[in-house]
Amino acid sequence: MRLTGRRESTNVDDRRRSGGAAGASIGIGGVVIALIIMLMGGDPSEVLQSGVSQMTTTEAYEPTQEEEKLATFAKQIFAGTEDVWTDIFSQMGRTYVPPKLVLFHSSVQSGCGGASASSGPFYCSADQCVYLDLSFFSDMERSLKAGGDFAYAYVIAHEVGHHVQYLLGTLQKAHEQMDRVSETESNKISVRLELQADFYAGIWAYHDNKKFNSLEDGDVEEGLNAASKIGDDYLQKRAKGYTVPESFNHGTSAQRSRWLKKGLSTGNVNNGDTFNVDYSDL
Repeated sequence: MRLTGRRESTNVDDRRRSGGAAGASIGIGGVVIALIIMLMGGDPSEVLQSGVSQMTTTEAYEPTQEEEKLATFAKQIFAGTEDVWTDIFSQMGRTYVPPKLVLFHSSVQSGCGGASASSGPFYCSADQCVYLDLSFFSDMERSLKAGGDFAYAYVIAHEVGHHVQYLLGTLQKAHEQMDRVSETESNKISVRLELQADFYAGIWAYHDNKKFNSLEDGDVEEGLNAASKIGDDYLQKRAKGYTVPESFNHGTSAQRSRWLKKGLSTGNVNNGDTFNVDYSDL
């Protein structure tokens, strides 16, 4: 991506050096594939409340030079989402109130509860923050071969997409519905939320490129590769050797790639209604 000279968001809470933050250990045995299943999970209440053991980080952390470069990158991408969604909301006759980006190392306390790096990046509507441990990008590269700057930007833009859903009321409505139905039906609603956030990530990329000429050759392919590598079917096959479709809650590889590409190719936010499409047609 072309980011030289781009501004960095100042709406950032960098907690990486704070130390002593209460957090949570998800107890997944360090299996990165299992961790990445939770990638881009909207409000992480189920993840955060299920089988977590409390931990405390007491040792001060000093980021590496490489991590500082990633922090700068994340702030630039976050600034891009602020610029794009401010414009889009203005065209809709609304005011965009951006989320805050929280950078953390190892563990963090959010408005949705304690979380560890193994929770993956997440958005918490309780405090309207996007939480990111930058080491997750290394996990994407090493374990899934899903690296690249645009792949990482997609991760951030997807979480911001959940904030867009919150501002539009979509997230709240979906969670209310999820509380009233069976687990299988709740998972289907979750898939619709995740695919729409993928679409919104594509919408951001379309307009960011139009505004800043940010995309380079190969960037789109990086994003689509990442989307395909975090599909529920791909991850379950890799982890278990088989799939359990009724447990899917983020979407298949084909679905995630399709909705990201739809946002990227159209740039029209009105084309992203994943809730009034037959589930089999997603």
